[in-house]
Amino acid sequence: MDASTDQLRTLAAVVDHGTFDRAASALHITPSAVSQRMRSLESQVGRVLVRRSKPIEPTEAGRVLLTLARQVALLESEAVDALGADETGPVPRIPLVVNADSLATWVLPAIAELGDIAFDIVLDDQEHTLDRLRDGTAMAAISSDREPVQGCTVTRLGAMRYRAAASPAFVARRLADGWTPEAMAEAPMLVFDRKDALQDRYLAAHAPGAHPPRHYVPASSEFVRAAELGLGWGMLPDLQTAAQLAAGDLVVLDDTDPVDVPLFWHQWSLQSSTLAAVASTLAAAAARALR
Repeated sequence: MDASTDQLRTLAAVVDHGTFDRAASALHITPSAVSQRMRSLESQVGRVLVRRSKPIEPTEAGRVLLTLARQVALLESEAVDALGADETGPVPRIPLVVNADSLATWVLPAIAELGDIAFDIVLDDQEHTLDRLRDGTAMAAISSDREPVQGCTVTRLGAMRYRAAASPAFVARRLADGWTPEAMAEAPMLVFDRKDALQDRYLAAHAPGAHPPRHYVPASSEFVRAAELGLGWGMLPDLQTAAQLAAGDLVVLDDTDPVDVPLFWHQWSLQSSTLAAVASTLAAAAARALR
């Protein structure tokens, strides 16, 4: 295989933008040139690299070359910077997968400290972020899984503490007899999305077999807001609710059994000064924010 930088860049653009037309626009070439590059690359590899779905998705072989494309692009940008060339090189781009609660609390302030790095942030549940590393669409991820993905390193960051909480009005309306297993079986529950198992794990420990009504609220700030408005109870992170608890807008339902969710930093095993800077900055921020 003798894949050119242009071919690899085209593969990444096709996957990132979802169609040949949008990839062509991003690369400032024609759609026919994108098609020609992809046909040539697939011919060299002898494999189909992308599924022509909407959006376009990489095949297993395509994911292998997508990882290579990301690595080449990152190292190219670092080489241009290290050479001090007169021309402005491409800004290093880091596709990063983060769970919503981390992004809403400690991650954004941390990456704001970094210089000329373009972040492509994707939200996913902390138990599923590693899927993006495996398929080559991300270079790094924050996950609750301690086991490293092949070709990646892993470092413990700390833990986010969650507590069952709700609004005072919800407690008065729904929990007049206390936070009992019977109340847990009937009180409406807030869930981030279909991947979020935090509330169900809490129920399994305290009210086995309970299946209360649930509201899906797939945004971190709005999840807390839904609890404030009395829509339901949920497992809320200490980092995000200190002000509401102090003001009395939220109350902790169970202060004896908080849930600590461990978080780990996963990244490609790549000698990259950019990745090292991102990892160091996030590790320092995690040390300040997490348990």
